[in-house]
Amino acid sequence: MDWKKNLNNYHDYITIERNLSQNSIQSYMRDLNQFSKFNQKINPLHIKRKNILEYIDYINEYNISARSQARILSSIRSFYNFLIFENKLKIDPCEHIHAPKIGFKIPTTLTVKEVDKIINSIDLSSETGERNRAIIECLYSCGLRVSELITIKISNVSFNENIIKVIGKGNQQRIVPLSNTLHKYLKYYIDFIRSKQKIQKADLDTLFLNRRGRGLSRVMIFTIVKELSVQSGITKTVSPHTFRHSFATHLVEGGADLRVVQEMLGHANITTTEIYTHLNQEYLRQEIINYHPRA
Repeated sequence: MDWKKNLNNYHDYITIERNLSQNSIQSYMRDLNQFSKFNQKINPLHIKRKNILEYIDYINEYNISARSQARILSSIRSFYNFLIFENKLKIDPCEHIHAPKIGFKIPTTLTVKEVDKIINSIDLSSETGERNRAIIECLYSCGLRVSELITIKISNVSFNENIIKVIGKGNQQRIVPLSNTLHKYLKYYIDFIRSKQKIQKADLDTLFLNRRGRGLSRVMIFTIVKELSVQSGITKTVSPHTFRHSFATHLVEGGADLRVVQEMLGHANITTTEIYTHLNQEYLRQEIINYHPRA
């Protein structure tokens, strides 16, 4: 029913013209493939508002969260915006369909002491100890996304200028300063650990490697962070993104300009960065509760 052809065209559009990251592309296409299966007997150009509402009712039966529903609807809306852009449709079937309210969720952050506790819990005598210490410090000192961390190239690290060139969402490049601590950890890892590995040809320039000399996967970074947080006795739910949130929160708490934080995080829109002003207000509120005699 022309689903495959239209979805392939949409895939090319978000890959080439919109230059979205692989993670975003996979997310969009996964949502749309599920939507197309539900409506496989209907031509995508004949989809009506009622068909989309029926699909929303269908996924509601599986207790999918409001946040996930909002993402799915966003994927469908993007697809039909593309079809309108291509002059294949004139009326948007998503019109007047509102995404569920997902509310404001303050992300989990770590204190500086908790970050240090995780790093200090790493057994540096182990085969992966120095690497893991450099990874955690890199996540926290640079505020990187996992996808950015695993794609860092040695050629993009300048120890002379103390900077790392990071490839972010949509292949956007930004420069992140290299802290003195991270400088020391990375230099040791590269000179004394990585240099002794047998590295696969495709990963000769990849910074962080596994035992087989290949680049690390996203799942492996999540596993490393999870194991270290449990090992250090941290009871919070910690993920690689927790270090990114902590990085930004500590900058705002220290008085950094929001535009600087936006640049460091690689946010396209400053409204995304503004969440950290809310985090800062929550921090101030908690400090008052903890220390004010009238709290």
